[in-house]
Amino acid sequence: MATITAHDTTRLVDELHFKQKVDRALGLIDDAWREYGDGLVVANSLGKDSSVVWHLVKRVSPEIKGFIVSTRQWPAETVKFMEQERKRYPELVVYRNDEPLAEDLHRSDPDRCCELLKVQPTRAALRDLNAECWVTGLRCTEGRTRTDYQEIEERDEGLIKLNPILIWHEREIWQYLALHQVPVNPLYAEGYRSLGCAPCTQITTDPDERAGRWVGTSKCGGECGIHTRPLVTECAGVGCRY
Repeated sequence: MATITAHDTTRLVDELHFKQKVDRALGLIDDAWREYGDGLVVANSLGKDSSVVWHLVKRVSPEIKGFIVSTRQWPAETVKFMEQERKRYPELVVYRNDEPLAEDLHRSDPDRCCELLKVQPTRAALRDLNAECWVTGLRCTEGRTRTDYQEIEERDEGLIKLNPILIWHEREIWQYLALHQVPVNPLYAEGYRSLGCAPCTQITTDPDERAGRWVGTSKCGGECGIHTRPLVTECAGVGCRY
């Protein structure tokens, strides 16, 4: 499927109905699987969007592998959900960085905290798994920081990024999860709309889906960095695998 322009992306968000979006996402994943084979790797954040993408991927091929980047600051509910998902899908490899952090680094320098706990382990995962194309659950309708992405990108030289549900609305995510009875992180039942580390994630009534992330910091509603920083780089010794 050919790459589309930013204008086309905006148009397709509301032009395509739910079934068309599902078929389009499956087509994108299938094309990538045929082209990259074992070089196709899925990043699973254990959020609602990743749960949809992981289900879609497994519809294309049960052989497609994935990884989870875990942090020491995850809520207990997310950790438990991760353990449940790993029992169902042993091919999900967990990466994390356990090197010492400055006290309250998430408040004093949230960008550095995310670099250490999320970005560096993601680099390690993509390197170790020999990723040629990685699949994410990113959506352009989530908030102000996610409006300039494409379904197929090469933001890092030699590494393709596939965003198969880029044009989905939040309601369509929940529609898919309900129709296919896909298990989700229990924190959504408490009112969260976007999930991250416990100290940096709040429940809000703001219309912006990601408004509850990094509240009170310079990153409020922003990004951890895995979608904005280079990922093809040396990361030896970082991102322990178990």
